Amino acid sequence: MNLFEAPGTYTPTKAPDVHIHSSWKKTLASEFRQPYFREIREYLVTEKDNGHRIYPPGTLIFNAFNLTPFENVKVVILGQDPYHGQGQAHGLCFSVPNGVTAPPSLMNIFKELEQDVGVKPPNHGNLEAWSRRGVFLLNAILTVRANQPASHQGIGWQQFTDRVIQTISERKDHTVFILWGKFAMSKSLLIDPMKHLILTAPHPSPYSAGSGFFGCRHFSQANDFLRRHALDPIDWQL
Repeated sequence: MNLFEAPGTYTPTKAPDVHIHSSWKKTLASEFRQPYFREIREYLVTEKDNGHRIYPPGTLIFNAFNLTPFENVKVVILGQDPYHGQGQAHGLCFSVPNGVTAPPSLMNIFKELEQDVGVKPPNHGNLEAWSRRGVFLLNAILTVRANQPASHQGIGWQQFTDRVIQTISERKDHTVFILWGKFAMSKSLLIDPMKHLILTAPHPSPYSAGSGFFGCRHFSQANDFLRRHALDPIDWQL
């Protein structure tokens, strides 16, 4: 399990060798040199040394960044933390690898997708195709201990991903931020509403989807905004 780098390859003045797309490595270079980021890595190594299983696998922690380079980001969908069941998490919020049953929240996303833009639900839950088309599927917390949701909430990931959101807001124009649920909505304070479109709705969980997620039409609204700013819309087909 690769946790950013081989052991012993960083010093207090050297950033960890994070396996992340070069565009993000350049854009976030100052963050990788921060003490809190090294502390995240050390925490994960300690977790592994203590026999805890961490999801997603180390090589997939930055999967969202590797599949959607910084310059390609058009839409950001924000989740909270990875799925905590075996084989579910692969570094993209709401997504699961091929062959893994789509969780209920994802099934509700597919229902809204069909109602909004007519895309039939796929026979899988893998959203990698969206990532490759400019949809940045970011979890605010990038790792989790097996079978313990939100177990890595306090280890520093949110400091990192808050900075990611701020950087997109500051350095890009006309990006769509899709924030489902109270946790994601709280991140709207990091985004410049004069430059970007912020779409909010209740979480797609079965417990809240009926209170405003269904019918939010975020997929079509995102594409309408992109078209208005002379950007290619997202192909939401899976």
